[in-house]
Amino acid sequence: MTMEQSVSARWVRRYRAFFLVLLLIVGIQLFLAYKSLDIAGGSGSGSDEIELPGSLPPPPAVGQTRPQAPSITRTKLTALQLGFQPECDILAKEAISALQRAKTKDCREHIAHTACAIQSGRFYAPQLRSSCPAGNHTANVSLGCFKDEKERRILAGYYSSAKSSNSPSSCVHLCLQSGYPYAGVQYGRECFCGFDPPPTSAKLPDSSCNIKCLGNGKEICGGFYAMNIYETGIAKFTAQVAATSAPVGAKRVRIAFLLTLNGRALRQVHRLLKALYAPEHVYYIHVDERQDYLYRKLLELEPKFPNIRLARKRFSTIWGGASLLTMLLQCMQDLLSSNWHWDFVINLSESDFPVKTLDKLVDFLSANPGRNFVKGHGRETQKFIQKQGLDKTFVECDTHMWRIGDRKLPAGIQVDGGSDWVALSRPFVVYATHPREEDKLLQALLKLFRHTLLPAESFFHTVLRNTEHCTSYVDNNLHVTNWKRKQGCKCQYKHVVDWCGCSPNDFKPEDWSRLQATEQKSLFFARKFEPIINQAVLLQLEEWLYGPYTSEYANLHGYWQSVYHHEDVYGSGNDLARSIGDSVMRLSSRQCKIDPLELIELTHYLHRDQYKGFLMRYRARGTAGNPLHVETRVRPVQHGKLARNARFSKRLRNFEVSTDFDQKEQVARNFGKMLGPQSELLLSYTLQASADSGGAAHSYNLTLLWIDPLGRLQDFNELHIEDSASDVINHSKTLLKPPLTPGIWTAKLIGRSSIYAQLKFLISPLAYWKGYPVDTSSEAERLNGGLAVALPDDFELPVEWQQHLHSDDEQFTLREEATARGKLVGRELHGWIDGLVAKFFQLRESCVVEADTEVSLPLCSDVAWSSLAPDPKSDVDALLK
Repeated sequence: MTMEQSVSARWVRRYRAFFLVLLLIVGIQLFLAYKSLDIAGGSGSGSDEIELPGSLPPPPAVGQTRPQAPSITRTKLTALQLGFQPECDILAKEAISALQRAKTKDCREHIAHTACAIQSGRFYAPQLRSSCPAGNHTANVSLGCFKDEKERRILAGYYSSAKSSNSPSSCVHLCLQSGYPYAGVQYGRECFCGFDPPPTSAKLPDSSCNIKCLGNGKEICGGFYAMNIYETGIAKFTAQVAATSAPVGAKRVRIAFLLTLNGRALRQVHRLLKALYAPEHVYYIHVDERQDYLYRKLLELEPKFPNIRLARKRFSTIWGGASLLTMLLQCMQDLLSSNWHWDFVINLSESDFPVKTLDKLVDFLSANPGRNFVKGHGRETQKFIQKQGLDKTFVECDTHMWRIGDRKLPAGIQVDGGSDWVALSRPFVVYATHPREEDKLLQALLKLFRHTLLPAESFFHTVLRNTEHCTSYVDNNLHVTNWKRKQGCKCQYKHVVDWCGCSPNDFKPEDWSRLQATEQKSLFFARKFEPIINQAVLLQLEEWLYGPYTSEYANLHGYWQSVYHHEDVYGSGNDLARSIGDSVMRLSSRQCKIDPLELIELTHYLHRDQYKGFLMRYRARGTAGNPLHVETRVRPVQHGKLARNARFSKRLRNFEVSTDFDQKEQVARNFGKMLGPQSELLLSYTLQASADSGGAAHSYNLTLLWIDPLGRLQDFNELHIEDSASDVINHSKTLLKPPLTPGIWTAKLIGRSSIYAQLKFLISPLAYWKGYPVDTSSEAERLNGGLAVALPDDFELPVEWQQHLHSDDEQFTLREEATARGKLVGRELHGWIDGLVAKFFQLRESCVVEADTEVSLPLCSDVAWSSLAPDPKSDVDALLK
């Protein structure tokens, strides 16, 4: 070996470790580069990919941006899967996900047609032209190069950085969309927006702006602290300031109150009408197409009041749905085509209530003829667009808003939005509801917002900002809204929309200061109010407006709300309420020694905001054959036990199993505790604040066991509970799959060695299905059999839990009995239900509608709890007097 070879060998051995590390680093870099290209090509496993049929990637977080171009995925849907041949190969991953989840062929065809039209570039208008006066501003006019400063930006309204797409035109588009008259590009990648023109003292030679745009290398995008500034073509927008008093002799305006109603809160609607009513105004009412009870009852007002009318063309609307805007525009067209004279239209729901008298509202609007009252979002427009999902396309079908892809909003217009509660002038309503063929702007906006989430929150605002009506815009929708976003933003509408939305909270007495604060402001309504959640604040508000109630006022603190009515058509398959209601009717009739004939109505009853049970009214026949109408008050009960000596158990309150937990209001809305084989169970409870707040904080690791009537474990929840300085409401939901086994279930809250609490509750068998009696053994077994075990076969039951369950022999015996009961129909089924219902629903008291000598019961009109007792709070007939 030569000396040169020897030196080389020693050098290689000496630095061998260094070469290995270097080789490893190069390998990692190549691997990461490959993965980056792989992910960009759509074959990776990141969160933006389609996962499984029926899955949907989560919506972006607030402030998160996504590319405008449709994402491409290798997943393709065949005509066999869809049930039809789509017009194109659909590429957007959100559209593919929506097609996989949509239930009906019509809905899938609607989604596919829209997705293909968007892919072809023939769906949305790329450019629109605003007709709002722009003064001396001209779009895309260059003002030159100007000096910028880091601490004092020359355009200080909005800033964004686009590493690959920045150009003067894209920056002008962004700033115009956000309502800024000036746009500036700088340092190749930066875009600035501002309201005020640049000072002439900051002017630089054009050569100072010398950096090419990252989005277009043929153009210049400023320099180092040097900015090319352009006009966007719009004037600085300033909302009008509303007048507070009308001139002497001013015309008194007339108002069309457009009530858009849902639910069954009839008495609250009557109460709202009483507060708003005057003969010179008009009241047009749209009731959701699915709400037969409310529609039927409100129709009774039309013969009595010539200025109250219900919409005959009705829509089934959902939260955030495009149908909400369609419904509003149709109702406004109906109002315009009527013989009524009105100057303003104000939309309200059953959750609204006035905070000022009607006279004060009329005075205010009379001082502001022709103006339009809407509430803006109050934040940076680009953040609002992302938060609202305005840069996404949505399609409504199958009672759902499906997100099907990203979109680019049309250039040339300002985007605005905020609240969907508005007060609009008649001239603007005429314009917005009757688009002329030559009005390309309005036509395009109508198409855009028919595929927008929460369209009513942006449509009227955007039309106002971009038309000749822009000078009538007042940034005030006359409402105060009880926003508590920590409680109200719980994604509670995921079942109807591919997005996370927020909803305001109900007013309660602790929010009274917010209502009082409206006295000196131009605010006339507040929302939301729900008397079934809290009526005390409504009483306080009414007394504040109209003076105190007299002490003789009947049923001042009572509230009634219908649950079921035998005349209901849509949703007559309220099978669980009817099954339990029929059973309670049979039990009541035995107690009264009469023959039951027909269940008429079930009604929730509350007194001083405490649930007192539901009222069951039915038709019967006395022993002498006389017809009778009887009403009985029923209290649902669940049988619970708390450990006597455990400190945790002593603080446990409202320990109950229910359904429909409202995280916003922290209450389970199944007040009657009607649970059946199809129910999605949850346990809720209140843990009172620790009296030992000054000591060490305690935490509890507990397990909640769900045990079925056969003594088998069906599910469990691990709970970690922390002490708190205030009462805390908790809830825990099961993952049980229907149908549940009917019978008496047990929920046990256990620790390592003891039971803290247990609760027995009823899963009632069904006597009806889809509105019809269960009359075959096979149908009964399908509904009421429910013998499957929810836990997986390989689940290993902890030894310490076995003491809470039945033995195998006991379970076998109970299973045979349950199998036989699950096939029962007719009288045998009714007898089974009655035996269970009698243990969990207590009959408290009864009354008769008409006096009868056969039964010794009081008249319903004479007892305070009856749904037929006087309730002047909601007596609209009093208006006729």
